[in-house]
Amino acid sequence: MRRALISVSDKTGIVDLARALVRHNVEIVSTGGTAKLLEQAGIPVTGISDVTGFPEIMDGRVKTLHPNIHGGLLAVRDNEEHMQAIGRLGIRPIDLVVVNLYPFKQTILKPGVTHEEAIENIDIGGPSMLRAAAKNYRDVIVLVDAADYGLVIESLDEGKPLPVTTRLALAAKVFRHTAAYDALVAQYMTRQVGEEFPETITLTYEKAQDLRYGENPHQQAAFYREPAAGADTIAGARQLHGKELSYNNINDANAAMAIVKEFTEPAVVAVKHTNPCGVGTADTIFGAWQKAYEADPVSIFGGIIALNRTVDAPTAQAMAELFLEIIIAPGFEPEAFEILTQKKNLRLLEAAIGPKADNALRMLETVEGATAQAGEQSASPLANQLTTLKVAGGLLVQELDLKTVSPDDLQVVTRRQPTEEELGQLLFAWKVVKHVKSNAIVLARENRTIGIGAGQMNRVGAARIAIEQAGELANGAVLASDAFFPLPDTVEEAAKAGVTAIIQPGGSIKDAASIEAADRHGIAMVFTGIRHFKH
Repeated sequence: MRRALISVSDKTGIVDLARALVRHNVEIVSTGGTAKLLEQAGIPVTGISDVTGFPEIMDGRVKTLHPNIHGGLLAVRDNEEHMQAIGRLGIRPIDLVVVNLYPFKQTILKPGVTHEEAIENIDIGGPSMLRAAAKNYRDVIVLVDAADYGLVIESLDEGKPLPVTTRLALAAKVFRHTAAYDALVAQYMTRQVGEEFPETITLTYEKAQDLRYGENPHQQAAFYREPAAGADTIAGARQLHGKELSYNNINDANAAMAIVKEFTEPAVVAVKHTNPCGVGTADTIFGAWQKAYEADPVSIFGGIIALNRTVDAPTAQAMAELFLEIIIAPGFEPEAFEILTQKKNLRLLEAAIGPKADNALRMLETVEGATAQAGEQSASPLANQLTTLKVAGGLLVQELDLKTVSPDDLQVVTRRQPTEEELGQLLFAWKVVKHVKSNAIVLARENRTIGIGAGQMNRVGAARIAIEQAGELANGAVLASDAFFPLPDTVEEAAKAGVTAIIQPGGSIKDAASIEAADRHGIAMVFTGIRHFKH
């Protein structure tokens, strides 16, 4: 190694690397702020303009895009024609490239950043140098991550060249890095023009953690987060206590958070295998907990609990009496935290899932030196309302199901109007059934679920499961269905159980038969006009 080019925005570890290079008689070529830092550290540096014979222009926009740089990077050393060409033109080879890029992500996440500032932080020369060096990885070592500097230092100190397999691994990291960088720029620019489903979609995620295994022990897995994940997401939540999260923990916690965010009043949601097994609302979070627990005291064992209010001591004490996997809340009172942390394996997560007035979360650090108030991440220039599902050979992309209904959206289709109490319970059940795997039926009363039928192959089967779970409590309860009734059999089952009101989308060719059955049994039925399939 004779010559290195160093140009970094993140200066972490760069002085130590440069000193090791100088110690082994490697010439350092550098640019701008990096050159100034190295010179201040007493490290000899050749300026980029001395190599190109051309000054940096346009506020540094053009400085490395020059044949004297890219010829030195792309020349294949055992290609005689390449070496004759650079020799004839007086271009010297570059053996090591150390580059990291303008902080585009950090820039666009800063509060109040302008579009012009974002554009100025799109790096052009950096990715070009990285890609050139990575393409020629057999002859040029390329570093984009300070964690890899030690590989070069050790190689120099031991007098052993880096194996080609290591060089290839470093090159692969570079292409991942530049691809992610370009994906962020593409997402930002696409967002700026409001293009929701462009002709190509570029997504990038950052590894948050390796997982012990996936859905099952024989499946390897890792968890990745979006670059601008908000504090109201499972990716942006902060773990305060307990064992490391597993694949299923994360999936279930995501489901629990999605449901509890449907409610503005104090609410508690218990989830098993991504389906709610108990949901309750009340005037206090303790009251909501009691209702969620009573909804299904059997299934809640080993469950994931999400609350949209700070956990108080009475609620913590009640939860501590059960085996639970995870508790997610916008905060924990000191006494509550002390109670719950007595269980060393219980995971406690803090997330922005409550009203702002109750949500005294810390400022979420989205980028170094810049913060955004927790719960306000939807304003992120990278935020979107899309969800993805991987299928063999492709990716399904759709908008998130954020549709809500109000009393004004409902169409009463039966002779009997729902009472005010029934109407409130119908809307409660509708918020829950939206998050239950289809075919889905939810029975509710007194602001808590009493029966949930999930993931069945036919709707009447889901209704029978929910009714059986509810038992005698079904008498006087309301029923919600995530999709229309293809036949009136679900209405008949509900009537036999004593259900007094039903909410469903409507739209079946057999709607008239279901309405007739409801009228015959004195059941009030309302149509929402929208469905909530969840597969």
